[in-house]
Amino acid sequence: MKLTEMTISQFCDVLASDAPAPGGGSTAALEGSLGIALTNMVASLTLGKKKYEEHQDTMKEIIAEAKIIQSKFVKIIDEDTESFNQVSAVFTMPKNTEEEKSARKEALQNALKGCTYTPYEMMVLATDSLVLTKKALGKSNSSAASDLGVAALSLKAAIQGAWLNVLINIDGIEDDDFVENYRNKGELLIKKALPLADEIYDTVLSSLLDCDSN
Repeated sequence: MKLTEMTISQFCDVLASDAPAPGGGSTAALEGSLGIALTNMVASLTLGKKKYEEHQDTMKEIIAEAKIIQSKFVKIIDEDTESFNQVSAVFTMPKNTEEEKSARKEALQNALKGCTYTPYEMMVLATDSLVLTKKALGKSNSSAASDLGVAALSLKAAIQGAWLNVLINIDGIEDDDFVENYRNKGELLIKKALPLADEIYDTVLSSLLDCDSN
């Protein structure tokens, strides 16, 4: 059964078990899908509200883009675990001869690269999601402000979790150009995404504290 076909309880049970997968990667993808779904919800709760009439086009754009990103995040939940399973499969390969050892090593390197692609894609999606979420700041239904803050937190967890998975995989890759490429690209995304997540959360928090003091 695919992870995405499980109930929440089933997913949590298998995650909590001694099964090597799913793990942090699929969990990061789930965090990302939840985060962008919350952004979509906030935009949906703003759509059609007279108070936010001037922002209706923006909300429509957010909803359309969020649906696409959410679908991609959900797909990666299973893809990340499938990639990890490819790594696990390598360790069942024979290593009795030099030729078998060489084939095993090559297969492991390819599998580790596959395990790098998926979390890196999560990082891209999480960054795009945070850019999209910021568009809703100050333009969306204030009654759902806390949900926008939770969206930012979920997306921050998604990109940081994905980054850890990129790093642990490239640590075992011997292709220096590949390693440098994904390390550099990942660092650029982190530098862009984390301040965005903090800005969204801090703005929401400040607005709620101001409301509480009035």
